[in-house]
Amino acid sequence: MEYQHIIFEKRDGVARVILNKPPLNVLDIAMMREINGVLEGLDRDPSVKVLVFEAVEGSKAFSAGVDVSEHTADKVDEMIKVFHQIFRLLDRLEIPTMAVVSGAALGGGCELALFCDMVIASEKASFGQPEIQVGVLPPIAVVALPEIIGPKKTMEMVLIGDRIKAHEAERLGLVNKVVPPEELQTASVEFVDKLTKLSGAVLRLTKRTVRVGGVGSFEDGLAAVEKVYLGPLMDTEDAHEGLAAFMEKRPPVWKDK
Repeated sequence: MEYQHIIFEKRDGVARVILNKPPLNVLDIAMMREINGVLEGLDRDPSVKVLVFEAVEGSKAFSAGVDVSEHTADKVDEMIKVFHQIFRLLDRLEIPTMAVVSGAALGGGCELALFCDMVIASEKASFGQPEIQVGVLPPIAVVALPEIIGPKKTMEMVLIGDRIKAHEAERLGLVNKVVPPEELQTASVEFVDKLTKLSGAVLRLTKRTVRVGGVGSFEDGLAAVEKVYLGPLMDTEDAHEGLAAFMEKRPPVWKDK
């Protein structure tokens, strides 16, 4: 499939969605449809171990958010449908996801970054939900942010709309790692390499347990994780290979199944 607004790459276990509308990578309906098209096919590809979102080289922003002109009464229903489909698909995606943020991640761009499992940011990155300043609100952020940074900081971000800098985002738990701008690409590759050296099957199952383990009481969460551990996990070839390799003092040879 040919894309006009994104670049999609897939190699060595890594799928990359590169936002390709510089300088600000504003998300419009056409661009978001392309992202959805990529996401719809990823879970059917066992060769992919991790999905990375990043901005095309030379961009001033990771993404400055959803196109304001598509918030108008004649377009808003379609815009919300297509935009929220990105997050519905990401929520169902079993592989780990990561955002590499250089520059500003604002509005829908911030929501895209925060919804990823992990975020690596440049020291020059900033994050913000300024929707209230133009008379609307950020639906994804109000649902997802409280679990990440807590309710009080969420209220501050969505009610005032100010930006926060990368190190503050890291302190709050919105970002995993902050590096100098010139080190961002190298740091992101090193981070991804750690994932691609592992079993794809076990990565997917581990991500699943993080989610089910946080639902309900401790006992409910633990029971859900035990069910995955003793069922799907121990049914994989890679679980047995990893344990055998450790005991035999050799590198594991993953089959990703």
